[in-house]
Amino acid sequence: MRHTRIAIAAVAACTALTGVAACGGSGGGSGSSAASGTYTFWDPYPQFDGSSDWGKLVASCGTKSGVTVKRTAYDTTDLGNKALLAAQQGNAPDVMLVDNPVVSTLVQAGILNKMSDVGISTASVQSNIIGAGVVDGAPYGVPIGANTLALYYNKNILDAAHVDPASIKDWASLTAALGKVKAAGKKGITFSAIGTEEGSFQFLPWFWGAKGDLTHLDNADGQAALSLWKDWVAQGLAPDDVLTNTQTTSWQEFATGQYAFGENGTWQLANAKKAGFPYGVISIPARDGGAAPAPTGGEFVTV
Repeated sequence: MRHTRIAIAAVAACTALTGVAACGGSGGGSGSSAASGTYTFWDPYPQFDGSSDWGKLVASCGTKSGVTVKRTAYDTTDLGNKALLAAQQGNAPDVMLVDNPVVSTLVQAGILNKMSDVGISTASVQSNIIGAGVVDGAPYGVPIGANTLALYYNKNILDAAHVDPASIKDWASLTAALGKVKAAGKKGITFSAIGTEEGSFQFLPWFWGAKGDLTHLDNADGQAALSLWKDWVAQGLAPDDVLTNTQTTSWQEFATGQYAFGENGTWQLANAKKAGFPYGVISIPARDGGAAPAPTGGEFVTV
């Protein structure tokens, strides 16, 4: 158990120090070999192989802790499903890096240890950041960072459509901008509306920006946010595939350089710099003006 505690602390500390943005049982579990000091670690970054900075970081965390970390990467959604299946089969990994909404699901399934069980204190973590990993007053993971959402824009497309991003103050002005972009022969906005926590995460700023109430999902304000997205798709201002877009595939669409706007996370800033076209970032507008409230996302190292 001591090695597990050291390993999770090292992974959490290393990832925090490197500023990696985005979104793991005891040493005696069937996924590890306590005698050999080998611990299994799952993360949601299949885009990073062992030669990447992230892959090297994970390996170095093990080395610094005096253990070997056996890493496996899965897509974000796939990771949660595979974790539940592995737990049923008795071969769950020792350490998992999971998207923060997944923590409570894994706790309910009886998979995770409390941080107090492995000697990790989360007292210094801000309450709104650790909150997603707290169930019945007990933290079940260590957040390695936090992120949120905004609108990225392609400056070339907006210039061609004679749209000033500073003029976008509310839903009406954003929709008008999308209309100008379409009239100029370009594509409007892409986002993730897939029926998972990713789609919910992306919808929340629009829902809250309309003063929607999560305890009354069907009220008129919440319906207004849904109508906004539906109307954009119906008018050809957003593509039909937003219904199947993850945040990754939505970003890939924006990165083609064909879309004026892409709703996505702060974790994409490094990719934006490599997109090959000038870009900017604005807050997601609320219906009647100002910046919409945006949720806080991030990943937790869990045991």
